[in-house]
Amino acid sequence: MGMGRAPLHAQTPPPAPPPAAAAAAPLRVDITGGISQPMPIAIPDMPTPAAADTPAGGTDALGRQVAQIVTNDLKNSGLFNPLPAGQLRPVGFPQVQAPDYGAWLPTGAQALVQGFVQANGDGTLTVGCYLYDVFSKTELTRQGFVVKPGEWRRAAHKCSDTVYTRLTGEGPYFDSQVMYVSESGPKKNRTKRLAIMDQDGANHRFITNGQSLVLTPRFAPGRQEIVFMSFENDQPRVYVYEIGSGRKHLVVNQPYTTFAPRFSPDGRTILFSMIVNGNCDIYSVPASGGTPHRLTTSPGIDTGGSYSPDGSKIVFESDRSGGQQIYVMNADGSNQHRISYGGGRYATPVWSPRGDLIAYTHTGGRFSVGVMGADGSNAKDLTNGWQDEGPTWAPNGRVLMFFRTAQGSGKAELWLVDLTGVNERHIPTPLDGSDPAWGPLLP
Repeated sequence: MGMGRAPLHAQTPPPAPPPAAAAAAPLRVDITGGISQPMPIAIPDMPTPAAADTPAGGTDALGRQVAQIVTNDLKNSGLFNPLPAGQLRPVGFPQVQAPDYGAWLPTGAQALVQGFVQANGDGTLTVGCYLYDVFSKTELTRQGFVVKPGEWRRAAHKCSDTVYTRLTGEGPYFDSQVMYVSESGPKKNRTKRLAIMDQDGANHRFITNGQSLVLTPRFAPGRQEIVFMSFENDQPRVYVYEIGSGRKHLVVNQPYTTFAPRFSPDGRTILFSMIVNGNCDIYSVPASGGTPHRLTTSPGIDTGGSYSPDGSKIVFESDRSGGQQIYVMNADGSNQHRISYGGGRYATPVWSPRGDLIAYTHTGGRFSVGVMGADGSNAKDLTNGWQDEGPTWAPNGRVLMFFRTAQGSGKAELWLVDLTGVNERHIPTPLDGSDPAWGPLLP
């Protein structure tokens, strides 16, 4: 699955569901607290109206694979409990829009996802996705996705997003990608490469070759570029990398150490930290290049800047009060004030895409990932590992990815946690993984 591909088109297979029936359906997943009983849901293999070979495989096989990805996505959210394969019934194509509710009721499934995979005459595939309430015997929503055969996994993630959004009321996040730092080699001589993958770990590929150590990759809002720190030529500086062309350029061509970069929400500005004459402050610079503008002037170490979604404010960390704490300022550097006052130290703040929360790394003996209100209120650690750090938000502002190093292992892995702190999931990567950066939803 490559960048720059054609947009994935959504269409609604006829006929449209009766609006009144959908509106009256009561089925809903409560996500405000800890989920002790995930919703039972049935996701049988998706049939095809006519078996056909495609470059990605037969449509009958793809129907099974799409159902499996939807199953994995929803299970990994922690909010759903898909029925095991032994309790699933075969579904014929005519039944996709006419579910046998009576057969599904004894399984205990409250929701039913059915769909189909069809090869089209122009070489594309249509993946249909239907969501039903088993108890009330109503259709809740339906979507169809037209994709190139090689993008069938995206259609599966889109189906998962359709189900998740309809049943939780939250925004989608499954059809997205993650950039991270892939690590290998001995502890004192690690090879660190940039890597990109789908949010579930599929379609993994390396972006850099490991000749230079890299850190802190961050997506541009449009996903076509990333900004990161590289030790190329033994000079730690910030670069912008064009994903499509593979070209990269320096953000600031000055003889200073630059690090901790991040794009503004509109992609026009890059925040970064720069050490000048021994003092570390936060600067901004046009993404196209230019003269850096200094935003902080304290004698402490100011770093880790992250814009609010509307671009009006910046959250950052500073040790100006004696230890790492979280501060907020206006985008022009004015009105700098501290918002974290709990015990221990707070670092790596990142503003939620919904604007309501700030995620952070909390250090107090152990390293934990937590969230607080945008004004510093209601701080709450979500994880309890030995060394959990570097949170990054899913596009819906509901789920966080971070990296965890088990005590004494030196081995970093990527993990997910949602805002309840209950649902944690390990994300598999070919090598060790750190510094994840979650990109926006794919177009």
